[in-house]
Amino acid sequence: MRIGELSRRSGVPVPTIKYYVREGLLPAGRLTSPNQARYDDGHERRLRLIRALLDVGGMSLSAIAEVLEAVDDPGQPVHKVLGAATGRIAPAEPEQSDEAGSGTTEARKAVEALLARRGWRVDADSPAGRSLEGVLAAMHRAGHGGLVELIDVYADAAEAVAHADLDHVRRRAAREDLVESVVVGTVLGEAMLSALRRLAHAEASVRAYGGSEGAEPGDGA
Repeated sequence: MRIGELSRRSGVPVPTIKYYVREGLLPAGRLTSPNQARYDDGHERRLRLIRALLDVGGMSLSAIAEVLEAVDDPGQPVHKVLGAATGRIAPAEPEQSDEAGSGTTEARKAVEALLARRGWRVDADSPAGRSLEGVLAAMHRAGHGGLVELIDVYADAAEAVAHADLDHVRRRAAREDLVESVVVGTVLGEAMLSALRRLAHAEASVRAYGGSEGAEPGDGA
């Protein structure tokens, strides 16, 4: 296909496609004349992945280049490629505090204990581990450190969701499709999980305390 058709099929403007080629994010097309090149389905798949990493994952172009390098390296195991992608997604982090006794030490111990208790082979210093540590420290600073008692309940739910996510991803064949599915699923899946949790809270609140049908906690119903 010509670059115009690639643009129409991918939804990426022609100047942007040319920019991605210049930056090495997208392979150049096959030259058919000095001023013409042909592109194929692989270029469309790569463009879709770049846009998912950029628009959904919120990654910088330099981070995207690192992920694409991992995707293109046949020596990289799939779980390393997926980790390279999800580890660079910019999560919303709780605001950090410089005040002494902010609960950072306790939070770190809680994360390490969780990983050991569940046998999760993940480093506490990984982006996800540090993110959890920040959340737990924020709970402590807000005076709700006792919520850490629920951490295994949340971990049970997260583990079930993770297995469901990967079962879905396994149906993808190309590495680009795998990475795209994980990135989109991580970002939008978390939004879906948050919305479902609110719905479940609303139902549980009505069952426990009574209230108007369809009301959510905190809406004045």
